Amino acid sequence: MSSGLIDTSVVVDWDDGAVQAALPDEVAISTFSLAELAAGPHLASNASERARRQARLQQAEGLFEPLDFDRAAARSFGLIVATIVAARRSHRIRIADLLIAAVAHANGLDLYTRNPRDLAGLDALLVVNSV
Repeated sequence: MSSGLIDTSVVVDWDDGAVQAALPDEVAISTFSLAELAAGPHLASNASERARRQARLQQAEGLFEPLDFDRAAARSFGLIVATIVAARRSHRIRIADLLIAAVAHANGLDLYTRNPRDLAGLDALLVVNSV
């Protein structure tokens, strides 16, 4: 049985059958994805979008038990930032993506994303799968 960590972009597109078909048998999310989803309704430009984002947040809360950002993830984050900086890329632009990647790395999980370019250069540390 395969397992992996999905990032926020995958959760947002969760109802897309093609997305789910590309995922391993067991998936988890990180607390950072849950935080991004929780911010979503507050950032919506209208009531309809706010309701859609709130529904997605509630769906994610019901489907997944998020993995915490713990000491191992903190150390993984340091390694990931060092790798990004060594590749002369900015580690500040998509900080949430790097924090999510650190949770995957610390837990020995492949990472599944709709935005693999945001994690370019990390192949020596973890497997990033484009969905």
